[in-house]
Amino acid sequence: MAKMVKCKACGQEIAKSAKVCPKCGAKRKKHVVLGVLLILVGVVLIAAAFGGGKEQPKKVNDGSIQGEDDNNQPNKNEPTVFGVGESAELNDVIVTLVNVKESSGANYITPSEGKVFVICEFEIQNNSKADIAVSSMMSFEAYIDDYSTSVSLSALTSSDKPQLDGAIAPGKKMNGVVGYEAPSDWKTIEVRFKSNVWSSKEYLFEYTK
Repeated sequence: MAKMVKCKACGQEIAKSAKVCPKCGAKRKKHVVLGVLLILVGVVLIAAAFGGGKEQPKKVNDGSIQGEDDNNQPNKNEPTVFGVGESAELNDVIVTLVNVKESSGANYITPSEGKVFVICEFEIQNNSKADIAVSSMMSFEAYIDDYSTSVSLSALTSSDKPQLDGAIAPGKKMNGVVGYEAPSDWKTIEVRFKSNVWSSKEYLFEYTK
């Protein structure tokens, strides 16, 4: 015997599989919870596809990727932290920390008392088949002497180089800076970059003065 349910409009018992009440003609409402759950699962799977896996940025030297042996197997000793002048590649996006410079400001724009600007210059080369979006606020995360710090608009304005914001088309490059305010006695800055803000994969650069 078919399972029965009550029509929410008139109270008549009808088959659970019925789409319309035979007595009053009211349509049965579909449950949306299952649909919402399926959509959420789909979003999670897509995010996992972009950010999952064990692949890490690889060091690039003279246009070739280093850290792989003759059998194309990743070298376990390959560094995951990169310094000034070093390039790292992940998913056909090559990122280079070109320079790190300390500044006391320019054009009447100066840091707070007892602090300095730390300007990090990057070059990003997009060798993938799709545009990538770069945001100085969202693509970069920085720590100075292990303390989290935010991009300083004053530091960016004091530099004569453009800030890293915009889209990079396939086969094109972007050069620019991100800037931070640090105590004058700072020692180490760590900058993390994501070519996809939804991904868990990131490039890690570190500089110690």
